Amino acid sequence: MDKETKIPTCVGIIMDGNRRWAKAKGLKPLEGHKAGGETLKNVVKWGRDVGIKHVVFYTFSTENWKRGEEEVSYLLELIGKFLHDELDYFHKEGGVLHYAGDLSRFAPDLQEKLRKAEEKTAKNPGPHVYFALNYGGRQEILSAVKKIVEEGPRAEDITEDYFAKHLQTHPMPDPDIIIRTSGEMRLSGFLPWQGVYSELFFTKTTWPDFSKEEFLQIINDFGNRDRRIGK
Repeated sequence: MDKETKIPTCVGIIMDGNRRWAKAKGLKPLEGHKAGGETLKNVVKWGRDVGIKHVVFYTFSTENWKRGEEEVSYLLELIGKFLHDELDYFHKEGGVLHYAGDLSRFAPDLQEKLRKAEEKTAKNPGPHVYFALNYGGRQEILSAVKKIVEEGPRAEDITEDYFAKHLQTHPMPDPDIIIRTSGEMRLSGFLPWQGVYSELFFTKTTWPDFSKEEFLQIINDFGNRDRRIGK
């Protein structure tokens, strides 16, 4: 990568295509999700190596509960297993783990694993890795509004900064880039407030096949875009 390439501070990723990848290979959807977990780990490493400080992954949306019971159970089990198997690796590499979303619907043992992972990595230098779990953009905004109503501020005190502090991702910086794999060209409720000025990149590559070369090409392309942001 060119040394003069502008590196984004924060990258958001919609990891799409695990089931399509598995179907194309004659495998069960569960195998696709497992393969996707390996790609996630690789992307964190690639991002760290080029100097990206924050990466947020759309891991489990509020809509994912509508999937089959077996697949939902496996996804939740995979999240817990991923934490168990990879926490020491992330900790050793200096990663700081965060979670955004309504975790209250998860089983108590999974909530405890998530809490302990945050605590264990809290003092690490970074990169910061955010997992959006039981997350939906509308749900996040409604949650922020309810918190603000409970506080009862004066109308003139409700600024953009004030509102942003009540979002589930706070204090994560707004993403400079949002990437979605597997060909869909929509954000599906991912970071609607935070992503208003994000540069969007859509690729037909399924998430398990997302490569280092393609990731670095997106970072290079970002550096060549003119981000005027309202000008």
